[in-house]
Amino acid sequence: MALYMIVEHFKNKDAVAVYRRFRDSGRMAPEGLTYVAGWVDEPMERCFQLMETADRGLLDEWMAHWRDLVEFEVHAVMTSREAAERMSGAGPRPAAAS
Repeated sequence: MALYMIVEHFKNKDAVAVYRRFRDSGRMAPEGLTYVAGWVDEPMERCFQLMETADRGLLDEWMAHWRDLVEFEVHAVMTSREAAERMSGAGPRPAAAS
């Protein structure tokens, strides 16, 4: 499974249209694409969603339902723990400050 941070920019800063569709139709995520968590900025112009899937193509399928209202950025991400594990062999540790 892979994690993706989705940044949604509401077109015309119109959160009402986005939330109306969500109320009426739900997230419209295909099976195999899981919503993990989400946050909305204070002016309600952008939403940040953490999604999980083994099939990157499912993100495109999901975003197609929203492209008329939202512009998307998609970022493959990992947890801090995964990053630390990946970097554990990245060379010598810095000397301790005295």
